Amino acid sequence: MKRTGAWIRFGGLVVVTAVLAVGFTSIVDIPTTSVAQRPTSFLSTAAPQQRVIPAAQPLEELGSAFTAVAEAARPAVVYIDGQTRQQPQQSRDPFGMFRNQQRQQTLCGDGSGFIISDDGYILTNNHVVQDCDRVDVRLFDQRILQRATIVGRDRLTDVAVLKVDETDLPYLSLGDSDSVSVGQWVVAVGNPLGDAFSFTVTAGIVSGRGRRLEGLRDLSDPANGLSIHDFIQTDAAINRGNSGGPLVNIRGEVIGINSAIASETGFYAGYGFAIPINLARNVADQLIASGRVTRAQLGVRIGEVNQEIADYVGLNEIRGVLLSGFNGEDSPAEQAGLRPNDVIVELDGQVVHYVAQLQQIVGFKRPGEYVEVTVLRRGGDQSNHRVRLTEADTEPVRTLAAAEPETSEFNGSSVERLGVSVEPLDRRSATQLGLPRNVESGLAVVEVDEDGPAQGKLAPSSPRQGRLEIITHVNERRVNSVDDLEEAMRDIENGDVVLVQSVLIMDGNITDRPVFIRTPGGRR
Repeated sequence: MKRTGAWIRFGGLVVVTAVLAVGFTSIVDIPTTSVAQRPTSFLSTAAPQQRVIPAAQPLEELGSAFTAVAEAARPAVVYIDGQTRQQPQQSRDPFGMFRNQQRQQTLCGDGSGFIISDDGYILTNNHVVQDCDRVDVRLFDQRILQRATIVGRDRLTDVAVLKVDETDLPYLSLGDSDSVSVGQWVVAVGNPLGDAFSFTVTAGIVSGRGRRLEGLRDLSDPANGLSIHDFIQTDAAINRGNSGGPLVNIRGEVIGINSAIASETGFYAGYGFAIPINLARNVADQLIASGRVTRAQLGVRIGEVNQEIADYVGLNEIRGVLLSGFNGEDSPAEQAGLRPNDVIVELDGQVVHYVAQLQQIVGFKRPGEYVEVTVLRRGGDQSNHRVRLTEADTEPVRTLAAAEPETSEFNGSSVERLGVSVEPLDRRSATQLGLPRNVESGLAVVEVDEDGPAQGKLAPSSPRQGRLEIITHVNERRVNSVDDLEEAMRDIENGDVVLVQSVLIMDGNITDRPVFIRTPGGRR
């Protein structure tokens, strides 16, 4: 019995020990393998569970949208390889005989473009292909289509159309650049910095609209007045080689042609500019149809409106376009009754805000069409004029050569209310300068007070440097002497805006321009 009781006690102790051991291991989680048997990775090999962050879902969807746009756009973008022929040069062979070297093909420019139809029409920039004798096109799938045809080029809008002999090509849809809003997402596709970074995709937003880049214009060409620059600004990275590539919205529609950057180094600095696709489409349609662009015109010289001009015509906001003069003797606007210094505020019922907008409205019309032009004049006088548009002449116009009067020294009389010193210009000097017949006299601006109201508006004359500023009218009254000028300003109150009509001669070019100056004592 004693032995049996001992075994019973021993068996119970074993059971208790086993129960405690199971409980302990369940708490401490003792490994079932030795250290030597452990796998070298501490990460689980099981399929990871997806961790969803609700707040990040919109960003994930946006990223997917960018991916989809890039996948759709890149196959329709092309790399443009332009070449030009160098004329053969003569050289002597070892025997002293002349021989002609063969013509060599050299790179005239490389850039981007994009296909707009399945039968091979391509949009790009004029400056990408303008100097090229041969243009080859490489597609995203690495096919090379040699000797693309340059269907037409338009230097004033920097748009060109190419054609390749191929069908069933991927192409991009053209959107509506008029509906573009500042802040919306955009994607730029192209070949920045050459072949090494071909078909690069960058993203950003629309940073601005209606940007005017004077530096892109050929200022030696009088036709630049017809040049339309109403750029879309973006912070999507654009560099040399992106020129001609598409700027695409988040729906995959082209809203612009990437054309320029603003940078002191020549590389991306955050400011890229694209030609609005509505303008490019209009130009491309004409180039495809006839190989040239026909432009309608009002026959006017125009400029932007500032605060002084707005006050002069009674506008309660700064908008509209100043009519500074007329082009030619048969200007349709002049024949319809418009006058210099009118401010165009509407065209065909559409409110006009700035120069490039007016240029586009007129540019989309055809010669022979009639437009209704609404203008404001001094004091808020409003009038409507029906103008028949004519075809613009974009051929270069000869400019008058610069000339100097016999004396290059002036002794001016001070006009304190304008902050200038002037000297009467006699008929002899006017003739010697080659001035137009309607500028046979006036007041040459001798000095401009650095702290005066005319500073930055009128330029001091310097015949030796080929610059002469002549005041011909003040508030639409002819002035031939200082007394005339003082009389014209007699009823002007302090702070009022004075209209000074001036003729500026600069480097042989003659420009008739209105200058609006606020007299001291008023707001600036």
